[in-house]
Amino acid sequence: MSKQLGIDLGTANTLIYMKGKDIILREPSVVAIDRQRRRVLAVGEDAKRMLGKTPGGIEAQFPLKDGVIADFDITARMLNFFFSKIHASGIISRPVVVICIPYGVTEVERRAVEDATYEAGAKDVALVSEPIAAAIGSGLRINGPRGSMIVDIGGGTTEVAVLSLNGIVVSSSTRVAGNQLDDAIVQYMRDEHQVLIGRSTAEELKKKIGSVHPSTDIGEIEIRGSNLRSGLAASISISSAQIREALDLPVKQILEVIRRTLAGTPPELSADILSYGIMLSGGGALLGGLPRLISENTGVRVTVAKQPLESVVRGLGRIIEGSSDYPVEFRAR
Repeated sequence: MSKQLGIDLGTANTLIYMKGKDIILREPSVVAIDRQRRRVLAVGEDAKRMLGKTPGGIEAQFPLKDGVIADFDITARMLNFFFSKIHASGIISRPVVVICIPYGVTEVERRAVEDATYEAGAKDVALVSEPIAAAIGSGLRINGPRGSMIVDIGGGTTEVAVLSLNGIVVSSSTRVAGNQLDDAIVQYMRDEHQVLIGRSTAEELKKKIGSVHPSTDIGEIEIRGSNLRSGLAASISISSAQIREALDLPVKQILEVIRRTLAGTPPELSADILSYGIMLSGGGALLGGLPRLISENTGVRVTVAKQPLESVVRGLGRIIEGSSDYPVEFRAR
């Protein structure tokens, strides 16, 4: 029998849930390729370790950008590698896949995800909007008439949606999310300290001492980079307050999307959200002080999902396990 998979195909990471087995794969969405021969050298964690360290002719890249496919062929090869790694695809059977996509993508972008999944070896494919999967995986009941609000901050996009009766009533999104937060830290280090660091170092700073509210400041850590003036290696101490300053603009953009979505919500559903609060999911939910900052800016209580990094894939898992009554439509190629 065909194995059933739920795939969170993220800009930064890919997670796969297999029916009856829970989450069986967590890998960075990175591929290292030999550009001249168009040959894949490494995928996932092995490829991520090569970022910024490859010689000429070899490139480690993220084949997805801002939540959508930027390189169709490399994305298909990456998915095929993951299918092989979890033994989901063989000569006799091919997997049935439920895969998430950002809400509001174009028909061309939807088709690209669908076709890449078929190209990787899938038998049937169903697409589910990311806010719906995140809401289900966070434990929100979206099948009834009560309004629920989800804010999912991933690697490439932040999706904000109000849901009711298994559908999205109001939604807004921005391509300001985890990767853009990392880029803001890189830019801050360049502008304020004349030190060049890589995105991996910026991500480490964000995770270890990142804060967007004074109440969650942790302290400071020492990092290493390159001095832009001398070109020599440099060591510098960075504090949570400095990271908060670096993240000020992108965080304000995320807050604006949340406020815009609340402003466009029908009064009856607004009352529900005021009563039951906002659910925060995705890797961005772990940023220090973000729940409190959102609550102070909206006047609405904010709850962080129990497993925010896994909310989307667990929502897909509930769908394929049949524990959610959200309807999906499989389309054979």
